[in-house]
Amino acid sequence: MAEGVQNGLVRAAQVARETAVRRAPNGIAYAAFGDNSLADADLERIVQAVPTAVAAALARKAYYFVPLALSEGRAGDDATLIALAYSTELGDQAICHRNVALENAEGVFISTRLLGDRFALAFEFFINVGHAFVDIAGVPDSFQELVWSQALSDIRGETSHDAWESRNQSLAGDRASTKSEGKPIVDERAKTAFLQSAFSDAIAIYLLSLSLDFDYAELREREYPLLAPQALADRLRLIAKLFPPNPGYEFSIRYRRRA
Repeated sequence: MAEGVQNGLVRAAQVARETAVRRAPNGIAYAAFGDNSLADADLERIVQAVPTAVAAALARKAYYFVPLALSEGRAGDDATLIALAYSTELGDQAICHRNVALENAEGVFISTRLLGDRFALAFEFFINVGHAFVDIAGVPDSFQELVWSQALSDIRGETSHDAWESRNQSLAGDRASTKSEGKPIVDERAKTAFLQSAFSDAIAIYLLSLSLDFDYAELREREYPLLAPQALADRLRLIAKLFPPNPGYEFSIRYRRRA
């Protein structure tokens, strides 16, 4: 490894060649590299939270948990570079993850040192899993029906900025029309993007709930209102039905009453 290191950086492809990849019981391929500040038990708990039915679709993915992954162009070419340890200078140039085409798989290099705690790290990993699964498996009809019925009912909020924007775009023509025939005018391309975003979001939030005990309000962002809790609960229950938790994990939703 030392031969390929310059200024504390090494090419992602070299990291993949020289780092032992583990296979979690659910089938997910993953590896830890460098000064990533992760305890093995915590990392294993996060990776194994992915239900076997979801993990099976990701057979050609390998997840590398590294200190920092630097975006393309840092080395004057298209190579993705990995930092062996964190520094402020490199941290300013790094991004949360990089996808890299490897010889026998697609590597996803996740910058653990940019993600300040276990919650942020787990969510970054699960968001990647959710998007990859949707790209490969698509969106189940039952989920499409549930989520679109919520959108037509104008349920408050969404689960991400992408879902919020695409949902609004999908029904923008309907809001501008008189709906003379009583049927909504739908932008089908935006609708497809909305359903895909909502599904990948729901998978990520579901997986997060399996691995951590967290408050839904922790997902709040400024750009859009969060989806109404009951609507989210309906989505997550459907996800849990489609992809039951692995042994050792439990799915539950707890409502907090105001005093």
